[in-house]
Amino acid sequence: MCIANITQLGLKELRSLAFDPIMLVLIAYVFTLDIYVAATVMPETLLNAPIGIVDEDRSPLSRRIADAFYPPKFQSPSLVSIGNADLGLDQGTYTFILDIPPDFERDLLAGRRPPVQLNVDATRMTQAFTGSSYIDAMVNTEVGTFLRHDAPGAVPPVDLALRIAFNPSLEQPWFGAVMQIINNVTILSIILTGAALIRERERGTIEHLLVMPVEPFEIMIAKIWSMGLVVLLACGFSVIAVVQGALQIPIEGSVLLFLFGAAINVFATTTLGIFLGTVTRSMQQFGILMILTLIPLMVLSGGMTPQESMPLVVQWVMAVAPTTHFVNLAQAILYRGAGFAIVWPQLLDLLAIGMTLFCLTLWYFRRAMRKMS
Repeated sequence: MCIANITQLGLKELRSLAFDPIMLVLIAYVFTLDIYVAATVMPETLLNAPIGIVDEDRSPLSRRIADAFYPPKFQSPSLVSIGNADLGLDQGTYTFILDIPPDFERDLLAGRRPPVQLNVDATRMTQAFTGSSYIDAMVNTEVGTFLRHDAPGAVPPVDLALRIAFNPSLEQPWFGAVMQIINNVTILSIILTGAALIRERERGTIEHLLVMPVEPFEIMIAKIWSMGLVVLLACGFSVIAVVQGALQIPIEGSVLLFLFGAAINVFATTTLGIFLGTVTRSMQQFGILMILTLIPLMVLSGGMTPQESMPLVVQWVMAVAPTTHFVNLAQAILYRGAGFAIVWPQLLDLLAIGMTLFCLTLWYFRRAMRKMS
């Protein structure tokens, strides 16, 4: 009887979701267009930045520096006169103006350190910050190469061999798309279960459940398996059709193992959604509590910033959050091709956290149901 009740209650949740167009549109957007946008629209990445060069030296070195700027990070540089440099920045034609002074090459060969001026339009904040670092490194590289060529005997004492693992071309979309899926799994699983419970309270159908021969345990499990199934199906579709298909992003590990880990994470997060839906009395209260819950879960779980760079207190607190372990195992599987032998500790931690959350939520949910009856 318990299994029959759980099955029927879960099917009821799916039917209710099927007649909720707003939620259906949200699910479709979150796991399709939102993933594509997160991967392709990256304001922190330097792309096609307009740059002008004031070449007052007109030497082989200054031309060499100008030739170092090319797409896709920069637009092909434009030669600008000194009188039009400020005008180009004021009109927004250029984000960067690099001014190479007269006698620049001669001063360098004479052992002096002539200054090079870089004017930046700081209203384009993300490009200005990233682009300034790029330009500084590129100018120093070209000057260093030029001077070494002029003095062949000058060999650096250490030759650094840099090998980039897992993302050799440093493609930002590889990281952005996968991390957006990880975040959306957490967000949607909490929203769907919490909103389903709030919707039943607002419509009065929760009272119908109270007079039926069903237990709070059955109600919780029904909401968890039904909403969790929706999230997992949407997640699997997003990984295969959007990430691997539309975006052509390589996935190193097993998608099935990732979905297995996602299922355990969804068990924990849907339980959290039921808890939030129980302690709140309206959809407005639920929305405010969601903001207070989701922001720490996403920002402090290690998806945006490595946990090693956070204070120890934050690391200890986030060790009991399911998203922390889900981010670790998802990155290990999808980025580095890790197998079960490597990620089983994270899976075990996720399961323990999920079971603890479930027991606490079930206890509180039973109390709330008794008060309502």
